[in-house]
Parts: sequence; structure tokens; C-alpha cells
Amino acid sequence: MSWGTELWDQFDNLDKHTQWSIDFLERYAKFVKERLDIEQNYAKQLRSLVKKYCPKRSKEEEPRFTSCLSFYSILNELNDYAGQREVVAEEMAHKVYGELMRYSQDLKAERKHHLQEGRKAQQGLDHCWKQMDNSKRKFERECKEAEKSQLTFDRLDNDINATKSEVEKAKAQFYLRTHMADESKNEYAAQLQNFNAEQWKHFNNNIPHIFKNLQDMDERRTVKLGETYRSFAEAERRVVPIISKCLEGMVSAAKAVDERRDSAIVVESFKSGFDPPGDFPFEDFSQNLSRTGSDGTISNTPKGDRDKDGAPGPRSDPKHPTSRTKNKLWLFGKKPKAPSLEDFSHLPPEQRRKRLQQRIDELNKELQKEVDQRDALNKMKDVYEKNPQMGDPSSLQPKISETICNMEKLRSEIHKNETWLSEVEGKQSSRGDRRHSADNHHHTPQGRESPEGSYTDDTSQEHHTPHRRPTPAQPGPPNPDPHEFDDEFDDDDPLPVIGHCKALYSFDGQNEGTLVMAEDEVLYIIEEDKGDGWTRARKQSGEEGYVPTSYVEITMEKNSKGR
Repeated sequence: MSWGTELWDQFDNLDKHTQWSIDFLERYAKFVKERLDIEQNYAKQLRSLVKKYCPKRSKEEEPRFTSCLSFYSILNELNDYAGQREVVAEEMAHKVYGELMRYSQDLKAERKHHLQEGRKAQQGLDHCWKQMDNSKRKFERECKEAEKSQLTFDRLDNDINATKSEVEKAKAQFYLRTHMADESKNEYAAQLQNFNAEQWKHFNNNIPHIFKNLQDMDERRTVKLGETYRSFAEAERRVVPIISKCLEGMVSAAKAVDERRDSAIVVESFKSGFDPPGDFPFEDFSQNLSRTGSDGTISNTPKGDRDKDGAPGPRSDPKHPTSRTKNKLWLFGKKPKAPSLEDFSHLPPEQRRKRLQQRIDELNKELQKEVDQRDALNKMKDVYEKNPQMGDPSSLQPKISETICNMEKLRSEIHKNETWLSEVEGKQSSRGDRRHSADNHHHTPQGRESPEGSYTDDTSQEHHTPHRRPTPAQPGPPNPDPHEFDDEFDDDDPLPVIGHCKALYSFDGQNEGTLVMAEDEVLYIIEEDKGDGWTRARKQSGEEGYVPTSYVEITMEKNSKGR
């Protein structure tokens, strides 16, 4: 239906309607703007959330557990999802909101032009109507005046008392008014004809044309709204496949969680390589008591218990009732941090081996880089020698020398770490041999040899553990005298004190030659660590023995005298 034919008399209503249509378009544009702001803020908050829960980590802190790796994969997918929300916001900003605002300005200008044309045509028609109305009023006045002059002429012409001159004058006035009325009539007729023509043209040409333009404008606005509605939905639909992939990635990350693998990583991360502690030996303090027939069973009963199964019986130490408990607390809680050493000797064997192997791998990578750099410099030097115009070969010599020096340092470091690694692997191998030997000779208590036996040139025979002397088990009597080792020290003069130490951890000293110590206990140092991880110490009570070097904080003294 055409606005020009159906709404020819609704100019004011069409004016209001077109204004409402533009306002509605701008209202929808405002809606799109608020929607894309929500998308942008949503994406920004998602990225902040990902950044908060995925902080930068050093290489050592990189997660290895499948649950952690899956969580960080989900964070990465969520970060990609946030990127897609930003894409949606950008699409809406450029293809919907921006397009609507530009189109709104064009509509306003076009509407203003069409309405101005309509008002101009209406003003032209009004002007014709006024001219026609004026000529009509003039014709009416002239007719009335002509009628009055006719009545005056007829009255004087019939009056016998009127003079001839008065009659002639009235007659002339009548003719004049009649002529003027005829002229006004002709003018009115012409103006009326002109107005009718202009009015027909106005309502059959001008107004339909203007209203048709307004109708086309309004229909194009409606079409544009439909297109932007579609673009609004398309902006969301385009990212659906990528968002689906992000969600699939999250599901895949969830499926990648492997509880057995995580348990294996826990074992790999914290395995110390130590053997579990053996049984505590029975210490018979009743040997020096005089026995009678009635109490002869005092020493026989424990001895029988010790001979049972060829293994030492439990030991009760009234002087250190809590030493064993304190020594094991850190296994289930937070272990105090030992001082960090270059060769990682403060770590358990298995962890030390892993750290040394990791360092060797890193040093090999650095060495390969230096080798590649040296080769590149030598090639460049050859090019310079063949083409002196390209550069001075001697200018590269300092850099080549520096690279070679770095290579030598790296090789030295690698050799040093490989030596430590061989030492650790040798100890682990020897420990396995000792465990096998102990299984074959189960009647012999494990690790019961005197600490002097640990000082050997064969590093593979060392067993660096804070719980027993690192010497291989040897056949011996199943029930050695617990005071035999103390008697050996009593035969010689006491060694001078060369320093003191503070126990960082408790140590139960379950092997012969070792010394029981409680956490924070202060001991005297009488012999330094000779490389096997054990330091000889003396208690304030005079008792001497060996303690793990990594379990104490040592302070050496100068010009100290023996006790």
C-alpha cells in the first residue's frame, strides 16, 4: 500500500512516525552497545581470572601432576574462550553498532530533506489558496458595491424630483461598479482555476512523491534493522565452532587426569632411596649386676628374644624416650630444610641423583650452544679470510677464545657433576648388593659394623644415609656386646674438641658406632667428616660416636684444646 494515496492528508502523523522509527533504531543501537560492553567486560574478567590462577612459574615449579596440567589446560581453553567473546564484541561493534549509528545519521538527514519538501509544497498550496481567497473576497465586495449603485440609480431614476445630473451620475457609478465587479469576477475565476490546478498537483503529484520517499526510507530502515538483527546473531554463531572446540578441550583435559600417574609422580618426587630402618637392638644394662639363682633369668630372657629369628630385639632407651618419635615426625609433616650444597649431598640419594642428572642435562645444552656458536664463528672467520672486504678475521678471535673458554668451563662442570652422579649410582648399586646380602644372611644385624670400616678408598662401598653406617654388612656374632665400641674409645686418649654442632634433626643412632641425638642438642666435634657423610662427635656426658653431617649445623673452633 502506498502512503501517497492512502495517507495524503496525514503529513503530521507521518512526521511523528518517521521520528519514532529513527528513535527506535537508535534505541536498538544503544542495546547493542550495552551488549558488547558486557561481552568486553566478561572477556576482560575471564582473562584476569586466568591470569590470577595461572601465574608465571620458574622451570622448577612447572606442574607435573596430571590434575595440575589438566587444570592449566582448562585455563588456556578458558583464555581462548575469552578471546572469542572479544571477537563477538568486535563484530557487534563494527558490523552492528557502528553500522546502525552511521545509518541513523543518514536517515535523519534524508527525513529532514523530505519533510522540508513537503512543507514547501504545502506552503505553495497555502499561498495559492490565499490568493484565490483574496480574489474571492474582492469579487464579493465589488458585487455588493455594484448592487448598491444599481439600487441608487434605480431610486433616482424613478424619483421625479431628482435632477438629470444626479441620475446620470448614479448611472455612471452603477456602470463603474458593474465593470469592477466583472473584473473581480474574472480575477477570482482565474485564481480559483490556478488554485484548483495547484491543489490537484499537490495532492496527486507532490505529496504522493514526498510520501513515497518517506515510505521508502522507512522500509529501508526496517530492512536495515532486520539485517543488523541477523548480524547480531551471526556474530555469536561464527564463534560457536571455536567455543565448542574450547569446551571439547576442557573435556579432554578432564579425561586426561590420571590418578595413578599422579601417585607415581609423588613417589618419583619424594623417594629418598633410603632403606626402611631396621629393628632396634636390645641393650642389656644388667650385665654388670651380680646375679643369683633366683634372678638368673634377668639376662637370659632378653637374650632369648634377641636370638629369636636371628634379628635384634627392641631397645628401650630411658635416657632418650622421645628420640625415635621426634626422628620420624618429619616423615609425615614438614621436614626442616637442610642447607643447600653444590653437589646436593644434603638431599636423599634418589633426589640427589635426579638433581645431578637434571643439572648435567642443562650443562650439556649450554655446551651445545657454545659449540654451535664456536662453529658459526669459525665459519665466519673463514669467510672473512677468503673475502677480506667483508670483515677483519682477527676481530672474531677474542669471541672465539671466549667461547672456547666457556666450553672448557662447562666440560669441567659436566665432569664434576658426572663424578658425583657416578658416586651416587655406585652407592645405590652397593646398597642393593648389601640388601641382597642381608637377605641371604638374615641372622646378621644390618649395618652393625664399626664406623672405622667406612673409611675406605672404594666409594662404591659407602652408604650415605642418616640412619645407619654406610658400610656393607659383614658376618659376625648375632649378639655383639653393646659396650664393645665404647671400650675401644676408652683404650685411647680422648680426642681433642675441634668445634661444636647443633642437631637440626633428631637421630636415633640405631647402628653401632653412631650416636643418639635429640633435635637442638649441642655436641662437641672431635673429628671432621672425611667425605663419607659422617662426623664424629661427643656428648657432654662423654659418650662418643658418629652422627650424619647433614643432620647438624657445625661451627669449627680455632686453637681449641681437648677436654
